[in-house]
Amino acid sequence: MKIKKLNIIITLGFIAIIGILIAQLLWTRQAYNLEDKKFNQKVNIALLEVAEKLSGGKASFTENPVQNIANDYYVVNTNNEFHPVVLEHYLRTEFTRFQINTDYVYALYNCHSDKMIYGKFMSKNQEPPSDKVINFPKHKNLIYYFSIRFPNKATYLTSSLRFWYVLTFALIIILLVYVYSIYTIIQQKKFSELQRDFINNMTHEFKTPLSSILLASESLSKQNIVQENPKLQTYTSIIINQSYKLNHHIEKILNIAKNDSSGLLLKPLKIILLPFIQEIANTLQQKNENITIHVDIENSFFIMADEFHFTNIIYNILDNSIKYCETKPEIIISAYKDSKGLYLKFKDNGMGIPAKNIPDIFEKFYRVNTKRSEEINGFGLGLFYVKKVVKQHNWKISVENNADKGITITLFFPYLI
Repeated sequence: MKIKKLNIIITLGFIAIIGILIAQLLWTRQAYNLEDKKFNQKVNIALLEVAEKLSGGKASFTENPVQNIANDYYVVNTNNEFHPVVLEHYLRTEFTRFQINTDYVYALYNCHSDKMIYGKFMSKNQEPPSDKVINFPKHKNLIYYFSIRFPNKATYLTSSLRFWYVLTFALIIILLVYVYSIYTIIQQKKFSELQRDFINNMTHEFKTPLSSILLASESLSKQNIVQENPKLQTYTSIIINQSYKLNHHIEKILNIAKNDSSGLLLKPLKIILLPFIQEIANTLQQKNENITIHVDIENSFFIMADEFHFTNIIYNILDNSIKYCETKPEIIISAYKDSKGLYLKFKDNGMGIPAKNIPDIFEKFYRVNTKRSEEINGFGLGLFYVKKVVKQHNWKISVENNADKGITITLFFPYLI
């Protein structure tokens, strides 16, 4: 994915989550304000009922007897004397009826002594704290009245909005996870680019001296003194063969690095499997007489694939089966069809792969840590390349250990719909 496109996606995602979070905070604030308004309305109605009952239902108020002095402080005019016990009873009754389930403190004014007489701290848990002190300033314009205060009003309203706060907290967590994920993606992309640049620079630096070695060795092999000396011919041949082998590895690394950035260029065509695979098997058997390859494929089986890359897939799979065999390599290549597609299997008698390592064998530069792996040259790129080609063709590949010895690699070619 291009940097510009990635930055646009990250920015849009970040803006979307920030927008949702801001909207959630605004909704939570509005919900709190509505809950506060609802609480005030219930308290006003309940206190109005208490005032009417204290007056015996005979008092006529020219204005609302309930005054909201502060956010949690109310004063109720009664125009009549009343007993504190009666007040407490009516407060309990009305607050229970209107479902006002929070702590409160009430106090009444004694007009004879011109002083406020504190009432009582009423707790929903019925356990009033001994150190609770609430101040009630005297109301100048009223004679017979009582005051009530809700010291835990904010906590009560907050607890009634638990769902909103939990949702807001969840959104904040999602935002943090998103930011962390984006940071991780950017770091991984940066490391991947550094790795690719290093590989490209390293392989290009190797190609120049390697080309000089190949030219010099081929020129040396044509000299009369070398052709007349069997030992010199052997040494020269080793230099040339190993140089070509190293050049092949370098080309493979360059191709993979190139494909990582731009993807593989595929040119699918019809490939009849039997002659195609048989030709590759014959070529390998000519190089090494100890190899036995059985091809059991019907002549009518064919696939649509890029010829160059499919050839490399077959070579990589067979080459691994040969290299990782401690005895005489025997490989059986078979194919069959079912209602889903065509299956191409490569069964060998090699040393097998530990079950815990099978999920990792298609990773770039991964090699199973065994004694045999240390003896064999390689970069761990063969199966990574195979997996990449398979994925781009929309095929599937799987690996399993055989019951007796070795492994079986299966290529699945689904039918085109």
